[in-house]
Parts: sequence; structure tokens; C-alpha cells
Amino acid sequence: MQVVKYMFQPHGDERGQLVALEEFKDIPFQIKRVYYMYDTIDGVTRGKHAHKKLEQILICIHGSCKVRLDNGVEKKVVPLEKPYEGLYIANNMWREMYDFSPDAVLMVLASELYDESDYIRDYDEFLKMVEEEKK
Repeated sequence: MQVVKYMFQPHGDERGQLVALEEFKDIPFQIKRVYYMYDTIDGVTRGKHAHKKLEQILICIHGSCKVRLDNGVEKKVVPLEKPYEGLYIANNMWREMYDFSPDAVLMVLASELYDESDYIRDYDEFLKMVEEEKK
């Protein structure tokens, strides 16, 4: 499984840091939705789903968390600890975000608007889909 982590260019001076992101330049898709998670309760795992079409970039803009990626064959854990790095998650990839620091803010840039029919929320269904795609 290939994990793609983007290192965004921070721009800063004595006033602080700034990271600018542009679709098709810094982000490999058109950004149609942005959302973020914060105040995540200790021990909670978020995500636990895959998408049929949607692509995402996850950026922990404050604090840290871990992302477990699963393509149905292998699993990898990717830490997100810097506000200038982003994790690309393709469609058909199971994802779970966990081990949030108390101050974590996880921002998600998505290629599609919210569409419940794009979600695969049952892990066994996800595995069946992966098997079907192999045929």
C-alpha cells in the first residue's frame, strides 16, 4: 500500500506561519467540502468507513492524531503531527482516525459534497467490494 503524505510549504516570519493550499496545485483534486474535528473524547475512534468515489486530504492543523488505513489487503498507521503535512486518502480505502491529542484539530479537504450513498460503513461490505474489484 502506498501512503502519500504531502508536505505543504509554510511561509513565515516574526509574525508567525501561514500555509496556503490551492486545488490542483497543492491538493490533487477540486475541493468541494471542508470540515474539521476537534474536542474529540479520549479513546474515541472516528471514521470507520470507506468511500466509493470521494478522495480526501487530512491535515491535523493542531495537535496530533493517528490514521489507520486499510485497502482490504494490508493496513498502515500514519501519524499526523505537523500542521504543514497532509495525508492523501484515495477512494476505496478504509480509514480510522484515533489517538487524538487533547488539543487536536483535524481538518479534512474532500473532493465531493456529502453524499451518504458514497459511504461504505460496514467493514465486511468493504472487504466484499475489494474482492469484487479484484475479479
